[in-house]
Amino acid sequence: MDDELVERFLSDGFVKLEGAFPPRVAEHCARLLWRETGYDPEDPATWKDPVFWVSDMAQGPFAAAVNSCALHEAFDLLVGEDRWQSRYSLGSFPLRFPHEEEPDDAGWHIEASYLPEGGSTYHTNLRSKDRALLMLFLFTEVTEADAPTRIRVGSHLDVPPVLEPYGEHGAPFLELGPKVAEASAHRPLAHATGSPGDVYLCHPFLVHAAQPHHGTHPRFMAQPPLMSAVPHELDRPDGTYSPVEYAIRRGLVQQS
Repeated sequence: MDDELVERFLSDGFVKLEGAFPPRVAEHCARLLWRETGYDPEDPATWKDPVFWVSDMAQGPFAAAVNSCALHEAFDLLVGEDRWQSRYSLGSFPLRFPHEEEPDDAGWHIEASYLPEGGSTYHTNLRSKDRALLMLFLFTEVTEADAPTRIRVGSHLDVPPVLEPYGEHGAPFLELGPKVAEASAHRPLAHATGSPGDVYLCHPFLVHAAQPHHGTHPRFMAQPPLMSAVPHELDRPDGTYSPVEYAIRRGLVQQS
């Protein structure tokens, strides 16, 4: 199973861990998130916005969700033992509600990961400075009608050639968006659907996008980073590359 998980991660850019944390923990998390919105779960008339953003949450259920044995084992496998930072909170949370109004955040992109010294906008570079993974935690049932995150399968391999010319300094989020969208336009589409307690572990260069919610059930999800404990390396003399690093190298080779 470990080999299969790594191979799927390398080829697709993500893996779905079903039941990565208990559904009852997801239920507790969802209850706390409803509290943050001020909306009435039983009254759709109170759901004022298509997207309600909640910042970092560190209550017990969220700490429990991110610290399951299954997730820690997967972090070790994909990022490398002692190469990722423990975390006890989750954020941010884009809570999406059925709404006639279209959200303004549905463009294809990769996540930025660090703020350059003296800079005001977050950047990403070829070594994915500071970010080891993008994670999608599901706290509610998410079907294709519930605005699941859209994923371009295998798009993580298209991004390294886009980033390489920017060097160590990297490039800002808004500049990279159109470029990675164009580079990955040929990729097949998948949707981050699942049940409460499921988690998608994504390569930091996976191209993805939100979408409008035209269903009936709100979608509660967290999309926190797993932060790196040590910098990613693309030229290791001993060849001990993590799958995250190996995928970046593979993307560069495939382009050449």
